[in-house]
Amino acid sequence: MKNLILRTITGILFVAAIVTGIVWNPFSLLILFTAITALATWEFTTIANRHLHLHVNRFITTIASAYLFAAVWAFNTNVMGAEVFIPYLISVIYLLVSELYFDRADTVQTWAMTFMAQLYIALPFASLNTLCFIGTPAGLSYYYWYALAVFIFLWSSDTGAYVFGSLLGKHRLFPRISPKKSWEGSVGGALTAVVASQIIAYYVPFADSLMPMLNHLLWAGLAVVVVVFGTWGDLVESLLKRKIGIKDSGNILPGHGGMLDRFDSSLLAIPAAVVYIYTIMLNIIY
Repeated sequence: MKNLILRTITGILFVAAIVTGIVWNPFSLLILFTAITALATWEFTTIANRHLHLHVNRFITTIASAYLFAAVWAFNTNVMGAEVFIPYLISVIYLLVSELYFDRADTVQTWAMTFMAQLYIALPFASLNTLCFIGTPAGLSYYYWYALAVFIFLWSSDTGAYVFGSLLGKHRLFPRISPKKSWEGSVGGALTAVVASQIIAYYVPFADSLMPMLNHLLWAGLAVVVVVFGTWGDLVESLLKRKIGIKDSGNILPGHGGMLDRFDSSLLAIPAAVVYIYTIMLNIIY
């Protein structure tokens, strides 16, 4: 009972922080997700060093990840031009070249996990900026609904999957990786997210000057994309933990595990949402 209360309080605070960080203004987005990117990267590199016995430079790798988010934000807000990415490129070069000065047997594995942190964590979070700063014929504008919707759909899907899976779950989705997930839960989660998308569509246009039916269809399509890739993201992290032999990625969130445990779904859902939205915008809206 005590753990349930702790988990509930943490969950409420977590959701409130994400919603506030995205909705409040561009600076709150910068502060919150730069911190989240740094914490998730530090957690990932700690796992690599502690459980795989590697020598990933946690400090530089974490700084590089956080800087990438801030750099993409600065570029999208026109605070700086493309030169903002130069320090990030220097850090990438350093992380490669520095291994020349150590005679270690795990150099290749250390490189692999170092740059997996950039591809698996830093790049997806940095892509969140692309959802928030939308290019239009009039220029870039801060529009938080696409980014917020990704998290709403993931949370809706998790809730629906739990309810439908508990009541109807019989057929395992990926028993080798996650024995508790079922097809019934996954489909129920997707339906719940689609329902949430229709509520959003009623109040928020996917883009200006769209017919109501098309607006509803586009939001539903985004929900399906987010759920499918979010499920894969969840399974990817489950496979990672299973191969390494750990239960949680960390313990920074009481009752919920680590940062990767909370954001595993979004690490694939965010890039997929970017592809979906910009494909739709380029081919239908504009």
